[in-house]
Amino acid sequence: MVDIIIYKNEQNECVGFETSGHAGFAEAGQDIVCAAVSILIINTINAIEAFTKNETMLDTDDGRGIIRCRIKGQPAKETTLLLETMILGLQTMVDDENYEEYIDLTFEEV
Repeated sequence: MVDIIIYKNEQNECVGFETSGHAGFAEAGQDIVCAAVSILIINTINAIEAFTKNETMLDTDDGRGIIRCRIKGQPAKETTLLLETMILGLQTMVDDENYEEYIDLTFEEV
């Protein structure tokens, strides 16, 4: 299962996230759930770095499937939009009965 924690501040703004694990939907290299989650996560990080003024703090461990991303400072409007778009994509997968057992999406206030 892929575990995803979305970190929100007191203003309910997303200020980071952490993913860990592997979906186990199919064999490595064939797992469409892992691929979809990875694309959403990595594209969001790349878009924040390319299109916003915010910087990110990243920590990754490919072997364990861990990606940690924290936004430095107050999230810009564009950063918030990108993160909310990522969350929408992840929530859509969680809500799909074909994939819900392979993804755990939780929210924590930091």
